[in-house]
Amino acid sequence: MKFLAPFALFTVASFMTMPLLAAEEAAPLTGCAAKRQAISTQIEQARAQGNGAQQAGLEKALSEVTANCTDASLKKERENKVLDAKHEVSRRQADLDKAMKKGDADKINKRKDKLAQSRKELQDAVEELDQ
Repeated sequence: MKFLAPFALFTVASFMTMPLLAAEEAAPLTGCAAKRQAISTQIEQARAQGNGAQQAGLEKALSEVTANCTDASLKKERENKVLDAKHEVSRRQADLDKAMKKGDADKINKRKDKLAQSRKELQDAVEELDQ
């Protein structure tokens, strides 16, 4: 009986670590492959929910991505998105600076909120570029 307890514990521990090892072996998808996988997942969800119109639209999007997406074009698109977001942050900062010079508290708060939103969009764009 003393032999079975450590053996059972070892067996349970082995089974618990298997999913962790499998997760480490599978490299996360990037670029167009990740985009295709995300659309495929959405297609499965639409199919499960019985949403034929959404499924058809997603299948069209998947065929477009399969036909036209290259990792280089996707990277360029994401770089442009980051650049646009940086310009938007600069514009929002200038708007905030103007509002602060005028001293209108209501406008200052609105501009701060918009600047924060633009910074969040920039952060999201940078994270998307890194994928």
